Amino acid sequence: MTYRPDGGPAIAIAWECLSNFTRDDAFTARLTLRNDGRDAIASGWTLCFNTCRKILPETVSAGFQATHLNGDLFSLRMPRGDAWLPGQTHTIDYESLHWAISITDAPLGFYLLDAAGRAFDLGDPEIAPFVLPEQRHRMRGDLLPTADAAWRFEQNAVLSLLGNDAVGRITPRPRMARFDSRSCVLRRSTPFHCGAHLDNESAFLRSLLATLPEAEGGASIALETDPAMEAEAYLLEIAPERVLVRGAGAHGVFNGLQSLAQLLAPDGTLPCGRVVDTPRFAYRGMMLDVARHFSSLDTVLRLLDCMASYKLNRFHFHLTDDEGWRLAIAALPELTEVGARRGVSEPGEPPCLPPSFGSGADTLAHGGSGFYTADEFVAILRHAQRLHIEVIPEFNMPGHARAAVEAMRVRHARLSAAGDVAGAGEFLLSDPDDASVYESVQLWHDNVMCIALPSVDRFIDTVVAEVAALYRQAGAPLHVLHTGGDEVPLGAWLGSPACQARMRAHGWLEARELRDDFQARCRAILARHGIAFSGWEETALTSNGTGQESDVYVWNNGWGSGQEDCANRLANAGHEVVLSSAASLYFDFAYAKHPQEPGYYWAGFVDTREPFGMVPLDTPLLPQHDAMGRAPTLAQIAALAPLDAGGRQRVKGLQGQLWGENARSRERVEYLALPRLIGLAERAWSADPGWKHPEELAADWNEFANRLGQRELPRLDRQPQPWAYRLPPPGAVIEEGRLHANIALPGLAVHYTLDGSEPGAHSPRYTAPVPLAGSRSVKLASVDTRGRASRIVTLNLELP
Repeated sequence: MTYRPDGGPAIAIAWECLSNFTRDDAFTARLTLRNDGRDAIASGWTLCFNTCRKILPETVSAGFQATHLNGDLFSLRMPRGDAWLPGQTHTIDYESLHWAISITDAPLGFYLLDAAGRAFDLGDPEIAPFVLPEQRHRMRGDLLPTADAAWRFEQNAVLSLLGNDAVGRITPRPRMARFDSRSCVLRRSTPFHCGAHLDNESAFLRSLLATLPEAEGGASIALETDPAMEAEAYLLEIAPERVLVRGAGAHGVFNGLQSLAQLLAPDGTLPCGRVVDTPRFAYRGMMLDVARHFSSLDTVLRLLDCMASYKLNRFHFHLTDDEGWRLAIAALPELTEVGARRGVSEPGEPPCLPPSFGSGADTLAHGGSGFYTADEFVAILRHAQRLHIEVIPEFNMPGHARAAVEAMRVRHARLSAAGDVAGAGEFLLSDPDDASVYESVQLWHDNVMCIALPSVDRFIDTVVAEVAALYRQAGAPLHVLHTGGDEVPLGAWLGSPACQARMRAHGWLEARELRDDFQARCRAILARHGIAFSGWEETALTSNGTGQESDVYVWNNGWGSGQEDCANRLANAGHEVVLSSAASLYFDFAYAKHPQEPGYYWAGFVDTREPFGMVPLDTPLLPQHDAMGRAPTLAQIAALAPLDAGGRQRVKGLQGQLWGENARSRERVEYLALPRLIGLAERAWSADPGWKHPEELAADWNEFANRLGQRELPRLDRQPQPWAYRLPPPGAVIEEGRLHANIALPGLAVHYTLDGSEPGAHSPRYTAPVPLAGSRSVKLASVDTRGRASRIVTLNLELP
């Protein structure tokens, strides 16, 4: 596309994957660049962009040089080129590692640095369609078919539209729910009374009733607590004259009110009946990464509201990473002055982090830059407290820490220049003499803290103390802090004189011992503040076995990783485990293998069925295939370690992960989160379904898919700010001159056109096979109750 910023160049950028079959673990791509402006661009220009696929510099077309700058930032230039003339086109072919089968794999966020060093944002390229087999498959051994219309039609064929009485009314499914033919009516002025310590629940009920019409009569409502009930459990009794909501405590009453809200029709009508409910797992979490792309305060509050409506109770707030530090720390202003800004600094501006994930050169651009002030963070904590959601902050260390490391480098340089040598080193996170050579999984070369420095401990203690103070200000508990600890690249610390000196002083021979020491110091710092330690699975796998009292979040379970049963092994070994499984609970993954479906897919594709279909404690219903479409071998299956009796008790619950690399806007956050979050909630709250055979799972999935299509998604449409959840594209085939279509969530409307126009709510609704005589193409889309359409599906008819 051509992007024309004020006063800047106009450059058309197109990109295409030529072939993933170039050679093993590499693909060929082509960039086409055209100067669409009236003026020549002086020689000495550099084009910069982000790509998650590492370019092999020796394969770039002659006359051009590609350089890996750091992270996912690359540059392209013509070392011996002349000026770039108006209308002149440059075509550059190159190879990159791995493969490219979707829009997520394309380079993004192009900007031009002219010969004077000025930066001009150019935007994203026009991405050529992925049409050929070598463009749609990752390698010749990729057996997984593209999720096209015919594939979806086959997948959806096992689903059927259920009648209203066969579809559950409450999500997650309660332990027991019985309703009769009577009804109860609530009004805006419905009287209610509540027991002690239920002011918050009273306020929630009042806001719920405020949406109803006013009229005479109606029932009354009582809110009560019964300490003899299980934690978070509730009882809901609805009779024509009275509604009773009883909970084990305030949280139980709140859960009961969430179920009441789901049963309540817009006109105030409720079905009469009785609901008895209690959660299966104590930990039911959702993680949001705001470091890779910043999410606004409103986006976070909306997500918390959605979590509460489906009875999730832990919000894992991933506040820091290589690409951003998102919480203001008054004692260390550089963390946000530097670490919360991405782009290319203008002359006179303070340094910033480089563009990542397509965030561009503009340091004011939303997504790449941004942070929460202390007041905003307190507002998030208070809102979560009202919703009975515990907020678990994450400050990732010692790896994934480049934003903090770089911010403290800038602080060190500023104070050193001012002559304050002692102050300069007070919070330094890097060894200036470190010659370590490494590359992180996301291509950073300098993203690991130097854990031998006393200043690192001082930094952690300062941050923790200030965060704890914000929790106290909010009146919210800070029970546990997540320290990250994942994906420290091999080679870190080996070239650091400070690290080597500490290892010699203690007689350590391995970097693992240095890391054990760091984790022990972290635990001690947190303990002094009365806070428990937690981290990703690496904090347990790389340790010497200490710290089994902490929570371990286990994520790497993709087939072929060798870690498929990591959660079971850690739980059996005595660790408290939160299942964070990539293959089922990574909501940054693409829903399906389709070129237009955003998201990563390194551990597979995660549709809503994956979180719904998890079997957390028992022998799992094994997937039919791995991420490449290959069936698991008997040896792989036999090697899996089952949970023992103790291990079963140490699985605390489930957590969905919404990593932020592809969450470039609120709409994208909501698209990636929903409806998968609802499947997570169902599996985390509802009783063990006891599936032993695939047919049992299939029957329950059919009911749940109907519940989403008929009840939950329309309910999300009725919110004051409707949700931008993902609408699944229809499945469709043409047989004997007729269009046959279906949908993954029965109850969703499918609309079509036969004249080439875009389908929407105004178009005919599909209810039965449609004759296609005289039509050359068919377009279809699923459409929600407010008229929003899914990705459009196009079928071209072959002419006789």
